[in-house]
Amino acid sequence: MFSDEDLLPLSGLQHLAFCERQWALIHMEQEWAENVLTVEGKQLHEFVHEQGSGVRGGVRMVRGLRLRSLTLGLYGVADLVEFHPCGGEAALQGTALQGAAPPGTTPQGTSLHGLPGSWIPYPVEYKRGRKRYDRADETQLCAQALCLEEMLNVTVGQGAIYYGQPRRRSEITFVPELREAVAGLCRRARELYDARQMPPPKPGRHCANCSLENVCMPNLSKKDRSAKYVAGLLEEARS
Repeated sequence: MFSDEDLLPLSGLQHLAFCERQWALIHMEQEWAENVLTVEGKQLHEFVHEQGSGVRGGVRMVRGLRLRSLTLGLYGVADLVEFHPCGGEAALQGTALQGAAPPGTTPQGTSLHGLPGSWIPYPVEYKRGRKRYDRADETQLCAQALCLEEMLNVTVGQGAIYYGQPRRRSEITFVPELREAVAGLCRRARELYDARQMPPPKPGRHCANCSLENVCMPNLSKKDRSAKYVAGLLEEARS
C-alpha cells in the first residue's frame, strides 16, 4: 500500500506504454512541450469536464471524478463515469450494463448518496483522434476502472473510449490480461521512479507524434560512425 504522498499520475501510464523515455522526461524531469495533438487533446478534456454531471436515460453521469488507488499507487481524474442501474426493469430495457460481472454471477453495484438501488460504474475516456495501434488507451481506461473498484468496493467489468474520429465509442472489457498489463506498468513506473535513471531513447515511427522529440533528440542515440571512419582513414594511411 502506498501513501497519498507517493502516488504517481494515472495519466502517466499512457505515456509509459507509449515510450518509457517520454514518461521519464515528463514525470521525472518535469519536461513538457505542446504540439497540435496535445493542444487538441487538452481542449477536448476541458470541454468534457465543463459539461457537468447529470442524468440521461436513467444513467447518472459524473464528469471530472477524482480517482486514486493506494494499492497501485495512482491518482488521477476520470473524464466521465456513468453509473448504470443494476438489475430490475432497467436491465431488461438495456440501460444496465451487461457483462459487468463474471459469467454466472449477478452484477453487484454500489450505492449512490441520496439515490435508491445499486449502480455499476462505467468509465468513459475521451480521445481526440483515432484508435491507436497499441493498447495505451485501454490500459489507461482499465487503470481508472481499478481505481473505481478500490474506491467503491465494486467490480467494474467494462468501460468505453470515445474517439473523436470517427466520433463513436469503442467498448472495452477489462479482462485479466488487461488488468495485469496495468499492474505491470505500475511496477515499471515505480522501478524507474525509484532508480531515478533516464531510459535510453528508442527511435521509431512513434517519435514523429511526440511533442518532446526536440527535448529527447532520439536520433542522437544512433551509433556514432565517426570513430570507425577515422580508424579506416588511418588504416589506409598505413598501407
